[in-house]
Amino acid sequence: MDFGASAPGDAHLWRAVAESARPLKQRRGRRHPSPGDFSEGTAEKIAAPEPPPVSAPKPERKPPPAPPLPMLHPGAAPGVDRNTGARLRKGELPIEATLDLHGFTQGEAHSALIALIARARALGHRCVLVVTGKGGKEGSGGRTTGVLRANVPRWLNEPPLRAHVLAFANARPRHGGEGALYVLIKRAREARSR
Repeated sequence: MDFGASAPGDAHLWRAVAESARPLKQRRGRRHPSPGDFSEGTAEKIAAPEPPPVSAPKPERKPPPAPPLPMLHPGAAPGVDRNTGARLRKGELPIEATLDLHGFTQGEAHSALIALIARARALGHRCVLVVTGKGGKEGSGGRTTGVLRANVPRWLNEPPLRAHVLAFANARPRHGGEGALYVLIKRAREARSR
């Protein structure tokens, strides 16, 4: 079918329809604009009206956040039974992995600590030993606390590590003493329930 060509009766039919057409009634207060009503730039304003204000999307209802986990301190073991806490402090739990941070920068040490905890948890390990070193040399005011020795307990209390750590304690002298920490790792079921 060719829409460009018209049939012989189409022109007659169109004229009949056009003659029967009547203009729409004018509504009060409205008038058709005359060419003088438009100034420069008016056409652009009419062509692109301002979009209606968009209301902010309604936030989805999210469950309330979990209560924050308690801050851990060396030797304190909130949420751990007394026997396990005592065995951790005495160094009696089997050490299933060790991380020696001597020679690491802060960034390297932090990354290595995250990797150790994740790997140990994936393997089902319960207790790991993190060797930080004791710190700086003795000076006029005594021994200074090492940067890693000060930061590792803080890192264990921050995301993402805090969600996987139950407790930590200073190591016994045979495992490094003040320069090392025992870290008790949550089991997979404990991480889900807390």
